[in-house]
Amino acid sequence: MTAPDVLVIGAGVVGAACAWYATRAGLRVTVVDRGPVAGGTTGAGEGNILVSDKPPGAELRLAQLSSGLWRDLGEQVGGFEYEPKGGVVVASAAETLDQLGTLADDQRGAGVEVTMIGPDGLSDYEPHLNPALAGGAYYPQDAQVQPALAAARLLRAARAEGARLRSGVEVRGLLRDGDRVTGVRTCDGDLAAGAVINAAGTWGGEIARLAGIDLPVLPRRGFILVTEPLPRIVRHKVYAAEYVSDVASGDADLQTSPVVEGTPAGPVLIGSSRERVGYDRTLSVPALRAVAAKAIGLFPVLAGVSVMRAYRGFRPYCPDHLPVIGPDPRAPGLLHACGHEGAGIGLSAATGLLLSQVLTGRDTELDLTPFRPERFA
Repeated sequence: MTAPDVLVIGAGVVGAACAWYATRAGLRVTVVDRGPVAGGTTGAGEGNILVSDKPPGAELRLAQLSSGLWRDLGEQVGGFEYEPKGGVVVASAAETLDQLGTLADDQRGAGVEVTMIGPDGLSDYEPHLNPALAGGAYYPQDAQVQPALAAARLLRAARAEGARLRSGVEVRGLLRDGDRVTGVRTCDGDLAAGAVINAAGTWGGEIARLAGIDLPVLPRRGFILVTEPLPRIVRHKVYAAEYVSDVASGDADLQTSPVVEGTPAGPVLIGSSRERVGYDRTLSVPALRAVAAKAIGLFPVLAGVSVMRAYRGFRPYCPDHLPVIGPDPRAPGLLHACGHEGAGIGLSAATGLLLSQVLTGRDTELDLTPFRPERFA
């Protein structure tokens, strides 16, 4: 069998986007994963496609590109509950609202659409919000997808155009010709490839180490509560302004900030928590209690609602809070697409497009320098 032009390690949404765009660019693609499609971080995500939580800079530019691509994918591929419902960021105090306004002004200068909301205007956007809140900001460009469906649909579309998917295949080494990476060694034999994309999520650092490369991608645990099905009492993606600072924090201890959103199926998703505890999958009751209490603080109507289940996932955290995207000069033939932390769903489309442009020798739509793999050396 002819070796593929590109072998993608990881069948989460980032790997799926890489496969889709590479296939569309005319490349032969194979995707391998030691588990099922969306079996890692993707399957434990909320599906956020956000510009609201990013200050001006490289990540915001990546998010803006990806936001437009997701709109296109909703039409081209579909079937993954794409909702361009917008986001509402709320502030509990006047000082926090001032800080949110400063961020909004900076974001407007970078092309983000945002409308500030006074305390009397919040109910127009979300009738069930706590009336004691000081105000907020509305971001019409925020959207949501069902993340596991998004990965599955992108991979199915890529396969319809010739890509191959091999699940249950664990990568145990990289094939080399001198310094160049020429494929992978797996539990099911060696697979040659013209190039290898490391889209292994929280395990991206482990894949890099197979090439003798130190890539500081670490797991950052988070929990989500899922309520019983409800009428659409939450219209937008709604979160507290401190969520932005929690995302940007490097603190390893538990942090919680309320994030609440409805789904087409009825259940409300409630987050969020962050802590670096390795791959400890223990269900943390203190974290769940804190998440629930803060959600009720935003939406008192949730106080009497039953929670059906809680689940956890591990965000692929990088110390500078930027993903790792692009070819690795220390191992020619190896490209990285990992370290997106909690923004992987939203940033995946742009990541896939940019790497397809690299692989086909085209100019990339964004400068990849801020995301270069060797920046940690």
